[in-house]
Amino acid sequence: MIQLINVSKTFTVDRKQQKELQLETPIVHAVKDLSFTCQPGRVMGLLGPNGAGKTTTLRMIATMIQPSTGTVIVNNIDTKTDNNTIRKNLGFLTGSTGLYMRLTPNELLDYFAGIYALPKNTYLQRRDELYTLLGMNEFANKQIGKFSTGMKQKVSIVRTILHDPPVVVFDEPTSGLDVITSENIIELIQSCKKQNKTVIFSSHIMNEIDLLCDDLVIMNKGKICFNNTMENFRNTMPATNITQSFISIVKNHST
Repeated sequence: MIQLINVSKTFTVDRKQQKELQLETPIVHAVKDLSFTCQPGRVMGLLGPNGAGKTTTLRMIATMIQPSTGTVIVNNIDTKTDNNTIRKNLGFLTGSTGLYMRLTPNELLDYFAGIYALPKNTYLQRRDELYTLLGMNEFANKQIGKFSTGMKQKVSIVRTILHDPPVVVFDEPTSGLDVITSENIIELIQSCKKQNKTVIFSSHIMNEIDLLCDDLVIMNKGKICFNNTMENFRNTMPATNITQSFISIVKNHST
């Protein structure tokens, strides 16, 4: 489970940044009084325009940064009390996830299996299952630096969930990928749901949100505009399709 309770996050910027951002004060309110819950066995979609606070929210969940106020609970643990245990039980995939370009997928995953202290048989079985699901066997022993964007993303995904975490955060996992690779990732997220994992899925691709998500949170300017089930969103859409409804909700909460 993931739970955010009255979470806010502020950042202090220097004078140059303050001028560039046209701020009256050097304080940026990235997230403001955010509260929502994501349950096991469900996929929660996180939507919002650029600058809405989505990435900041996901980084707080992943314990990369701490909230200024409020509480973030992941797998029944407060992020302010035990980051190490949370990280062992969480997989976080973001577009900025780095890879070691000189290594092969096998070498990279061997390294992370050691970090997670996975038993060898468990690790090899888990790795091979993910390779098959994502179609990676043919380049498992090739240097990552020579891979396409889609191939690198597949390696990042396997690294993210190699330790079979109960909580998984996907931040734009299909951005810039081809249709086949995107479909592989969608299948993986559906598999996570079937395994009763807690999943947050952030994307700008509306048909993926519609296909995958059980619950939906829409953010704008650090605040929540919508927080309910996907079914409720469909039944109460202010427009004829999801994209236009999303735009309408965001515009109505822009003032």
